[in-house]
Amino acid sequence: MSAEPPDPILIQVTVPLPISMIHAAFTDAKQLQGWLCDRATVTPHMGGEYHLAWSSPVAFESRGTILELTPDVDIGFSWFAPPEFAALMNEPGSKTHVYVRLQESPEGVDVTLEHSGWGAGEEWEAARSWHFHLWDERLPRLKDYLIRAAYG
Repeated sequence: MSAEPPDPILIQVTVPLPISMIHAAFTDAKQLQGWLCDRATVTPHMGGEYHLAWSSPVAFESRGTILELTPDVDIGFSWFAPPEFAALMNEPGSKTHVYVRLQESPEGVDVTLEHSGWGAGEEWEAARSWHFHLWDERLPRLKDYLIRAAYG
């Protein structure tokens, strides 16, 4: 009997700022460098480049492509994993993707991140756990970054 693939990673934060400001934090390279990664290159249109690079906690690059993009609504991009999971997740191409949806709520804008495409087995569970911790740490940083940018 084969193991079932794990559920997608699903993380949400609510940001009390305009939706356009939040969307820009996912589509502007300089802003991505303020909360998510060390270096970024983004070509904000369908099929455009979504390149993110880190020097720590481990050096890696995710050279993704924008798969979905609706201004002030959503962005989706292919994801490439760090070296530890590269053989599992990156060959012969991206196996997972990240989708972010923005939706107005009474408290501001709900930012929902879903990272999906996980396979079954212990190696996939380890990869999913690593990525869960990355997103669980970085999405609250998005909120802090945007509030500092808006209010100083």
